[in-house]
This record gives sequence, structure tokens and C-alpha cells, in this order.
Amino acid sequence: MDKIDALDIKILSILSGNARMPFKDVAAECGVSRAAIHQRVQHMIEDGVITGSSFDVNPKSLGYSTCTYVGITLDSGSRYRKVVEQLLHIPEVVECHFTTGPYTMLVKLYARDNGQLMDLLNGKLQSIEGVVTTETLISLEQSIKREVPMASGNVE
Repeated sequence: MDKIDALDIKILSILSGNARMPFKDVAAECGVSRAAIHQRVQHMIEDGVITGSSFDVNPKSLGYSTCTYVGITLDSGSRYRKVVEQLLHIPEVVECHFTTGPYTMLVKLYARDNGQLMDLLNGKLQSIEGVVTTETLISLEQSIKREVPMASGNVE
């Protein structure tokens, strides 16, 4: 991945605040042409600096009222990839991380209610081969959600 410069940082800062902002408006704010913004963004996508663009959908608007983090302990860390393959078949699982510390994996999932959560835990997660234990942490409120700071540490 190439280093990014101060203009790239400014573009990222603007677009991370509003990914739907037209390039002409980003260009005006940065003092460059729309074509320059388009080229910069395309380059950052190709280099893996920008890894996606999506809408954030509020899970509660779809009926998912319970956000849960599940620490999963496997009988062997080498099972991680096979367990991930199984988790991909559970649409309520929205994130999965291979971790250090007390758990082999940390999974974020959404459930419509405690009954569905219990079914997900007992009927799906704990029945995956290699899963030894799970520990469930229910999120009561998400207080912060943001991108990493647009610092100049990786800037040319």
C-alpha cells in the first residue's frame, strides 16, 4: 500500500463524514478539480486504503433490538477458519475477529429479542464443531461509532 499524502487525508476526512457527498463538492472544499478527486479516490480504492462504501442501516429499524458480543473459545485455534465458514451461514453474525486473550474469537451479532438470542447461542453457535464455550455480553447502548482518526502518521 502506497503512503497517502495530506490531500488524501483531507479527502478521506470529508468522505468518512459523508460518503455520499458529490465529488464536485469535495473538490471545491479541497481546492482541486473533480477529476483529481475521482482519480485520488479510485487510487485509494485500488490500494486498499478505502475498503468499501455502504449505508449504515439501523438494526433496530429492521426489528433487531439486541446487539450482542460473544466470546467464543475453541478447542484448538487451528479450527478458526472452519468455524468462520459456519458463522457465515448465520446472517445475524455481523462481525467476527480472531483474538488474543481469554477467547479464541469475538463475534458481534444482532437478535430480535432474547428468545432469538438464546436460539442463536444454544442452537447455532454452541453446536458448531470445535466450540467449547461461549460468553455473552449484551450491549445496552452504542455510545461511539466512528472511523479511525485521519492522522498524518502515514503521510508523505
